[in-house]
Amino acid sequence: MDNESKFFMVKKKALPEILLKVVEVNQLLNSGRKKTICEAIDEIGISRSSYYKYKDDVFPIHEKIQGKTITFVMEMEDRPGLLSNVLKVVADCNANILSIHQSIPVNHIALITLSVLVLPNTNDVTELFDRIGEAGGIHNLKIVSAE
Repeated sequence: MDNESKFFMVKKKALPEILLKVVEVNQLLNSGRKKTICEAIDEIGISRSSYYKYKDDVFPIHEKIQGKTITFVMEMEDRPGLLSNVLKVVADCNANILSIHQSIPVNHIALITLSVLVLPNTNDVTELFDRIGEAGGIHNLKIVSAE
């Protein structure tokens, strides 16, 4: 497989500072708050060469995932209404649920596989995952694929 076509999903806290600054420069340019690359990199404090090296390779997940299907897995405590709460979060974030698979709970923990379609009006995908992860009784929330 060609190494240049691989994608990795990495938590923000694991990224080097330079990559985060490249994202900030792109946000300044895309929002119109800065008109030129020179203005934006000066404000953020990175070199032009660093910006050009990474500008097309790092972006917030929500910018490139619209129209894609995200499948994630979580361990969920076996409590009445908890799955319903998770599905409500997905609906509140304007994502479309494509499939749900729940295993039979073992030791009061069920494995859930959930596939959602990210629509143009879907909230920031990181908000979706944060809100699901913050729901009480959710363990080991992980993205399996984004296609």
